[in-house]
Amino acid sequence: MNMETALSPVVPPSTQVRVILRPLTRVLNPLILRLAGRRHFGMAGELSHVGRRSGRRYVTAVGARHADGVIVIPLTFGNRSDWSQNVLAAGRCSVKLRGHDYDATSPILLTRSEAGSLLKVAFSPLERASFHALGITQFMRLEISER
Repeated sequence: MNMETALSPVVPPSTQVRVILRPLTRVLNPLILRLAGRRHFGMAGELSHVGRRSGRRYVTAVGARHADGVIVIPLTFGNRSDWSQNVLAAGRCSVKLRGHDYDATSPILLTRSEAGSLLKVAFSPLERASFHALGITQFMRLEISER
């Protein structure tokens, strides 16, 4: 699958995310990244990926959860974020969740309705309500591969 097909349709961040969350990211991201993936910090996972143009390794905090042998990540900032494009281009990444490291492959983008049953297993009702309130409409699903 080429990148343009994978990103069709383009899903930008919602107005709510642009107005409420984006201004906070400069302050919150460094703090959350320090805690992401740790055993007692379930709010965010640590996603490691390789830049599609630079070839450099990057680490990003994401709201990832593990459910039914897959990892599900809400695309808070849409499918044009650098990390999501890098993971789609590479077809793989690694994710640390609650102190456990996972190799993840076969990324696909899902709408909220396509991800519905996974979301119910992976995220609390309050988290699912926040996706709706923030206008998050797309999710990335990753297969967990054996180490």
